[in-house]
Amino acid sequence: MTKAEKMREQFEAQFVEEYVRVLGKGSREIAAHTLAANPPLVSMCWWAWQASREAVVVELPAPAVPGGNCIRDHAIREAIEAQGLKVAP
Repeated sequence: MTKAEKMREQFEAQFVEEYVRVLGKGSREIAAHTLAANPPLVSMCWWAWQASREAVVVELPAPAVPGGNCIRDHAIREAIEAQGLKVAP
């Protein structure tokens, strides 16, 4: 699964959960139908989701040990970026 596909999956899950939170447990099926039947609404919501993710920039702390652990730092950076977030240089 690509990063974009994973992010879209997360978005759709949160869309349904918020729909249910606001309108009640019986609205889960309606929420799923809304995702499929209302492309303009979903497109605007998807844009907002992506914009909110793009606005987040994580700043990693300096390594505790001079020279640090480059492999660990690289793995942390990749994990954060896999969530659709940016890491400050």
